[in-house]
Amino acid sequence: MRESYARGGLDEADLAADWVTQFHRWLDDTIAAELPEPNAMIVGTASPDGVVATRTVLCKGIDERGVVFYTNLESDKSRDLAANPRASITFPWHGLQRQVHVRGPVVRVSDDETLAYWNSRPQGSKVGAWASPQSRVLSGRAELEELQRQVEERFFPLDRDERPDGPLPEVPLPPFWGGWRVEPETVEFWQGRIGRLHDRLRFRRTDDGSWVVERLAP
Repeated sequence: MRESYARGGLDEADLAADWVTQFHRWLDDTIAAELPEPNAMIVGTASPDGVVATRTVLCKGIDERGVVFYTNLESDKSRDLAANPRASITFPWHGLQRQVHVRGPVVRVSDDETLAYWNSRPQGSKVGAWASPQSRVLSGRAELEELQRQVEERFFPLDRDERPDGPLPEVPLPPFWGGWRVEPETVEFWQGRIGRLHDRLRFRRTDDGSWVVERLAP
C-alpha cells in the first residue's frame, strides 16, 4: 500500500507572495483535475479535557482573514470550539499528492455573513439544518425522518400538490446555526516527493502580523 510520490516538487521560488493566493492556485489545480469534493477539509478540535476529534466538513470561504465553515452551534465540534477556540485543518488532495495544513485560533463568523451564506443554501439543506439535532443520539433513522417531516410541516404547511406555483417560502436561519473562522497562525503547503523527502513550505505569522516562509523537514 505504499505509493511513490513523483508528480512534482515545491520550491520557494514557486510560492505566491501570500498564503491566500497560493491556496487558490492549488485549489484551482484541484478543481481542474476534477478531484472529488475539492473544498472538503478535515477539522480537528479538542474538548476542554483534551479529547481530540476530527471530522470532514466543507470549506465555505477563504480570504486573508482565514478559513470558514458552517455548522450546528450545538454540535460536538462547536462545543469544543466554544470551550477551546483553536482548530487544525487539513485539505487532503491525494490525487495531486498535495496537502494544505492550517492551524490557529477560531472565532465566530458575523451574523450578517452567516445570513448571507444561509440564504444561498438549497431549501433541502435548510430543512436538514433545522431537523437534525446534530451529534445527539437518535433512536433510529425513523426519528430523523419524523423530525424532517415536522420541519417541513412547520415551514411548508400545505401538501406538495396543494402548494401554489413558484418558489417555496423561505426557511429562516436557525438560532443554533452559524459559522466558524479559523484565523491562521501557520499555513503549510505539502507536496509529496520521491523517497519520502517531501516538500513542506510553511507560511508563519509573526508577532507583528507579517508572514515568513519556512521549509520544514519531511
